[in-house]
Amino acid sequence: MEGEAAHHLGRVLRAQAGQQYELSDGERAFLGRIDVATRDRIEFVLEEELPTHKLRLDITLLLSVVKFDAFEWALEKATELGVSTIVPLAAARSEKSLLAAAEKRAERWRKILLEAAQQSRRLRVPALAGLEKVEGAFAKAPSGAGVRVMLSELASAGTLRAELAGQSGPEVALAIGPEGGWTEGEFAAGEAAGFRQASLGRLILRTETAVIAALAAVNYALGED
Repeated sequence: MEGEAAHHLGRVLRAQAGQQYELSDGERAFLGRIDVATRDRIEFVLEEELPTHKLRLDITLLLSVVKFDAFEWALEKATELGVSTIVPLAAARSEKSLLAAAEKRAERWRKILLEAAQQSRRLRVPALAGLEKVEGAFAKAPSGAGVRVMLSELASAGTLRAELAGQSGPEVALAIGPEGGWTEGEFAAGEAAGFRQASLGRLILRTETAVIAALAAVNYALGED
């Protein structure tokens, strides 16, 4: 192990020879014992392969950019709840100052995803796409996604429970809007791309709250038996 990860392990955690860590290459997990530890390089001996759990669902989260503390908290929780890909959205009602600064935050966001994946013992870190406009992101949503839902506060929207009933996955595309909700044009773009509107109830939720509630519902309805 070299680079930033080795620096953190060697200098911050003061790793020493003989200590054991769980290691993943994105496909498998191993129990590794440190053989040589310096401040910039860690060498492991792989002692055994560990049993792993591969996620059944392939969830793409299209998440509108909101205030960064809330957005980054949502990234962390989405990782813990098994999201495979996260697409930050430049929604019409996202704050323009936040959108202008989003590109500079991408490296920080990747670090948040990595740390959340490690904490939850995921084999693979979620992919982080570049900032996308809503119309383009909806059109690019995974072609195999049998479940395409955009959360809506409109009275005409059905419930998320109803939208998930009878579905089997495994590919899911979930779109969550900004503070103030989607515009009519964004609803139209979603409809054109095969997204169905769904509500989490009559209460208005913050974006980061909606992320947890929706992903928990998706995992409950479509995840492991």
